[in-house]
Amino acid sequence: MKIALVGYGKMGHMIEQAAKKAGHEVVTTIDVLANDAKVKVAAGDTDAIVRAVKSSGAEGVIEFTHPSAVIDNVRALLPLGLPLVVGTTGWNDKHAEIAEYAKQVGGTVMTAGNFSIGVNMFYKIVEEAAKIMAEYKDYDVATWEMHHNQKADSPSGTALEIARRIQVGYKNKTEIVTDAFHERPAANQLHVSSTRCGNVPGTHKVFFDGTADTIELTHTARSREGFAVGAVESLVKLDAALKSGKISKGNLYGWDDIYC
Repeated sequence: MKIALVGYGKMGHMIEQAAKKAGHEVVTTIDVLANDAKVKVAAGDTDAIVRAVKSSGAEGVIEFTHPSAVIDNVRALLPLGLPLVVGTTGWNDKHAEIAEYAKQVGGTVMTAGNFSIGVNMFYKIVEEAAKIMAEYKDYDVATWEMHHNQKADSPSGTALEIARRIQVGYKNKTEIVTDAFHERPAANQLHVSSTRCGNVPGTHKVFFDGTADTIELTHTARSREGFAVGAVESLVKLDAALKSGKISKGNLYGWDDIYC
């Protein structure tokens, strides 16, 4: 594919490398700060982003910028009608709004808390484990994550997706708490705690704790390369799903819609 990258920071560079390694052509790179981007735009200038993508001849777009910019970028890019993969996290509360907008303009977007194949397998393991452990009332559950100190959102989209998978099994965990507890937690509260430090690519743990023992499930990323490879593969799969009729234009899709 001919791919346009909106966002050319550390992840943008890794995605470019992954795309080229897979035999794709990165026809343009667009960024607000990166001096080595092919197109440098002013912050908030979505018209310039759209012009750059259109003039590049791109067949698909990967957006990886910042939570503060992602909604405006997605709303600007969707009317182009190109398959769009969004790696930026921190906008779960806007998914319904973007899905409705995609329907209005006939655009297609895919997003995920994490595009790593391993992380998405971890989601499935956590979901199945939660279904099993929820049958044993002695076991409570919580989740914790650690990421590098350059990460803009906390908790991460990955941590929130893990929490959602836990809730599939633990029906009584109706409230996700991401702040510190200043009083005894209620039985319906699921604690999602986060740490930001150093250069950690990403570690996620789920704890099932009972009076006799603790069971821990852990995913540890060695680098962010898996995310980059997964983002490129997801764009290819999104494009193929559209062409085959597996999915239709005018919607927001997730991992399971494309891979399952």
